[in-house]
Amino acid sequence: MLDGTFLLAVKQELEELVDGRIDKIHQPSRDEAVISFRTKNGGKKVLISSSGTSGRIHITNEKIENPAVPPMFCMLLRKKLTGGRLAAVRQEGLERILYLDIDTTNELGDREMLTLIVEIMGKYSNLILTAPDGKIIDALRRLDDITAERLILPGVTYAPPERRKRLNFLTTLEDDLYEAVSSLKGTSAAKAFIGAFEGISPVLAREWIYRAAGTNDIPCEELTEGIRDKLVYEIVGTRNRFFAGDRKYCILRENGVNKDLCFDDITQYDGIYEKEYFESAGALLDSFYSERDRVTRLKQRYQEIYRLTGSLYDKVLRRLDNRRTELAGTEKKELYRLYGDLISANLYKMQKGDKELVCENIYDEALPQVKIKLDERLTPSQNMQRMYKEYRKADIAANRLEELIKSDETEKLYLESVRDIAERIQTEAEIEALRAELAEQGYIRTQGRKERPKPLKPLEYTSPDGFRILVGRNNKQNDELTHKIAKKTDIWLHVKDFTGAHVIILADGAEVPEKTIRYAAKLAAEHSSAKASSQVPVDYVQARFVKKPAGARPGMVIFTNNRTLYV
Repeated sequence: MLDGTFLLAVKQELEELVDGRIDKIHQPSRDEAVISFRTKNGGKKVLISSSGTSGRIHITNEKIENPAVPPMFCMLLRKKLTGGRLAAVRQEGLERILYLDIDTTNELGDREMLTLIVEIMGKYSNLILTAPDGKIIDALRRLDDITAERLILPGVTYAPPERRKRLNFLTTLEDDLYEAVSSLKGTSAAKAFIGAFEGISPVLAREWIYRAAGTNDIPCEELTEGIRDKLVYEIVGTRNRFFAGDRKYCILRENGVNKDLCFDDITQYDGIYEKEYFESAGALLDSFYSERDRVTRLKQRYQEIYRLTGSLYDKVLRRLDNRRTELAGTEKKELYRLYGDLISANLYKMQKGDKELVCENIYDEALPQVKIKLDERLTPSQNMQRMYKEYRKADIAANRLEELIKSDETEKLYLESVRDIAERIQTEAEIEALRAELAEQGYIRTQGRKERPKPLKPLEYTSPDGFRILVGRNNKQNDELTHKIAKKTDIWLHVKDFTGAHVIILADGAEVPEKTIRYAAKLAAEHSSAKASSQVPVDYVQARFVKKPAGARPGMVIFTNNRTLYV
């Protein structure tokens, strides 16, 4: 999508930042870097993405949330480039590579020219920092496969990808353009154009053919002399508009979904796709990729926290299984006590050296014969004490294991609620709030001093009867809704036997109609782990009957006087 000619337009916009100083550097995700410049015209931010699906560089106005801890590559860029001055922005022909030369000062106080290389090449996109001698300092993506065409590793001299021999339509003479068009071969003229000309995208190639032939692709053999003349005319027209600044930065959309982009007007899809025009290349790229990048960043952060909670949950399950197995092993404790009692009752006929005691079980009406294995090294009294000791040990272990199992089951329920919350996350702020909660509960460490995330507002809805309804986004907010915001006569709702959000109907002392309760119950079901079920039981009760046990984890409550409905 982002071709070499569009990148040239971006380069021209970036040249406005020359002599600007680098103020801040952030790395919002593993594929992105944001560099803030201080210029004579104010502050500007440059977004660089090496994503395989949205690789690009441009001035951005988007507000992008940054991770609490900067990655290592970000720390390196800060160390090397902060305070540096942008000296030049370079591009070889219409190649999809930009070179940002940055005049900076090294650790010894000497000035040196470092180069930040932005390669926009689909899945091979990269961001590389090189020293004045051309050697790589580091890269966002290291390529260490010795079978690859080139290595991208610290200490290796940077070598750009091999440049194919193609024509630059912005500088080629008209006669040479006509000769190139006449020599195209293949079943697709559009593909042949891309192979013959540097820096053009498929949509631009098809547009030239459409304007010249009335269709956006034909076999090369059908390019008649008249069509070839028109093609050269259209190519030159695009060139002239580009240099004159008469560019039509446009996005093509289908039902609100971004499909393609170009620096020139696209007419081949009129009546099929909607078009939106922008004043600059950066503004277009912001609009085209912002939502996609937001979702990608959110997905990355979500996967991190989901893997973390999944690992914690699996650990609790394993611990529960082991402790239940241990508890099952303590079931012999009553047998040890019985053996001790029987030995005590038969001490008179036992002596040291006996290997076993065979006697009647006087505690069973049927008086069955019992065979008890003895330690022949011990006296009868010592054997009795040994049995009572084994009983006491098993009894203490059983009581302790029951406590631990109860604690593990509570923790399991809590982690289930955390995983349910993670699945419903929609913003990075919600991720930060959940990470803060997990840190408070001791599951993760907070690195360095970090400001607490800004308090999130609960989700808010209005019922058909006009009642305000609040839905908690996480466990901490559930506690706040239920125990601080809700008044005694407000209605509290929660799915029965599943994890989910606390839902509060703000009654303001009025009687809440059944229609509103049912509406709120559907919200409770929707914001729960039971959302995929066809019939979901939802408990509801006045908030005054909901209590939080002392020491309970966030979001955990007990309640009475509740009623249940199915939605």
